[in-house]
Amino acid sequence: MFLIRPANLEDAPTLLKLAKMVHFINLPADPELIRDKIVRSRKSFAGEPDSPREREFVFVLEDTETGNIIGTSSVISRLSWPGRPHTYFQIRKREFYSTDLQTGQVHLTLQLETDETGPSEVGGLVVGPSYRGHEQKLGMVLSLVRFHFIGRHREWFSDRIIAEMMGPLTQDSRNLFWEAVGRRFINLSFAEADFFCQRSKEFITSLFPTEEIYVSLLPPVARNLIGKVGVETEPARRMLESIGFRYCGHVDPFDGGPYLEAQVNDIELVRTTSMTTVAEGSGTFPHVGFVSVHRKVDFRGARTAYGESGGAISIPQETAEALRIEVGDEVALTPLPGPSGAGQTSKGSRKKRSTRRGAASESETVS
Repeated sequence: MFLIRPANLEDAPTLLKLAKMVHFINLPADPELIRDKIVRSRKSFAGEPDSPREREFVFVLEDTETGNIIGTSSVISRLSWPGRPHTYFQIRKREFYSTDLQTGQVHLTLQLETDETGPSEVGGLVVGPSYRGHEQKLGMVLSLVRFHFIGRHREWFSDRIIAEMMGPLTQDSRNLFWEAVGRRFINLSFAEADFFCQRSKEFITSLFPTEEIYVSLLPPVARNLIGKVGVETEPARRMLESIGFRYCGHVDPFDGGPYLEAQVNDIELVRTTSMTTVAEGSGTFPHVGFVSVHRKVDFRGARTAYGESGGAISIPQETAEALRIEVGDEVALTPLPGPSGAGQTSKGSRKKRSTRRGAASESETVS
């Protein structure tokens, strides 16, 4: 079966390998930065940070049969605050009309904007190549468990949440939107600018123009990338939109990819998460959902079949052992849609491997 737990320092080499498969800010391909993220994450799971600005939760998905870490995802409590803004391009329409010519035009513009209101953010989702296309949709498990976790610890997160969707890259990891726009003002490659963002974003507001940029002045190839995502990211966009995220005309100033956003309380996975207790198993598990236990830093969760009776739930023995829970323990539950018995965890199930190569990004993939 597959277990979701916090990343630990022993996972750092695997996370670095996963990070090298993609290019996005939530999972930098740098050993020191990954180690710092893991340390911050473990403190966050333990409830240590007093400020939501310091809370970041990094999950890993472990194949309990092999002990392998096959993917990761994350959620950040506060993306921005006064003095540390979130930056984005706002897309606007400008209409022009000539009375003499009796004709007009509509132009799209990009204008750099900042947001210091502190939304939460989901990101950093990567699934290893050999587990993509798995019959249990492991990318979706890693993605959706974050909303289960938000529902369990609602007070740790903002009322609004965003997701940065990675724009298309070339085969050599360049971004043509950056070449046409960002590099005109910041003499760094896309990879260099993206990496520098790990330490500071001050250079964006200092060097980008604050005036509107007319999209019609850009090369056609760059214009066509605005608000678009790569092929690998398209499933993630569809999944997030299916649970309530929407595109509001905000795009990343680096790669032109869209930012999706939602009101946290409008997300059903968050609203339907509740606390319950574990009862004796009846052997019948007609429902499927996320079940988790959280004891200080030791968060353990799984998508599993379960039964429900008298305000308590029963789960398969294999799940109980993996989560280290017993009858009478308190757990969090998020029901999931699906056919009766879907998600049943049993030792008879085996991995279905895909021949597809590459990794996913949210920057993310859900297949």
